[in-house]
Amino acid sequence: MTTAQHDPRPLFRSALEWAGDLFAGVRPEQMTDPTPCPEFDVRTLLGHLASTVDRGRVIGMGGDVHSVPEVLSSPDDAWPGTLDAVTTRYWEVWDDDTLLDRPVTAPWGTFPGRAAVLVSLNEVLVHGWDLAVSTGQNPEADPALARAAHEIMERALPASPRGGEVPFGPVVDSTPDAGPTERLANWCGRVTAPWMRPGDA
Repeated sequence: MTTAQHDPRPLFRSALEWAGDLFAGVRPEQMTDPTPCPEFDVRTLLGHLASTVDRGRVIGMGGDVHSVPEVLSSPDDAWPGTLDAVTTRYWEVWDDDTLLDRPVTAPWGTFPGRAAVLVSLNEVLVHGWDLAVSTGQNPEADPALARAAHEIMERALPASPRGGEVPFGPVVDSTPDAGPTERLANWCGRVTAPWMRPGDA
């Protein structure tokens, strides 16, 4: 087990800081723009990403994730504060070191708490990439962070099978100039539409 897998919380803190910068960079007129997630426009992607963090809190508490909507609501000018609030509540639960080894239950199974943090880490990085390419922001998180997450996901999420009970699309071949975060997104089945390339949004 790598250090990051033993305690992935420092990685997740960094991912949340990056996501916070992205939330702050969304312009009001972009809220209805499409994203690489066909079911989400920018506004609903913001709400889903915030929900991912809050659902992670509930998992750590031993609660029912369905008590948190899949997409949180917020005034359009308050999304950065909404993410800050769910992040604060998350760490009120997950600053407890004993949670890393304690079994927790989510819709996809029961496993040690550190695995739940890793799932949240991947969700925030990949959805952060979705948000960045949709809004013309820098889609690359810290390279060391993205590479560490990618290494973990290659073990946790094999290239096959995909689809059905494994809610990820097929691995997408990365372009030669793809950065570490895009490569992680590609591993999780994300495709960058040409009009979403940085600078073209």
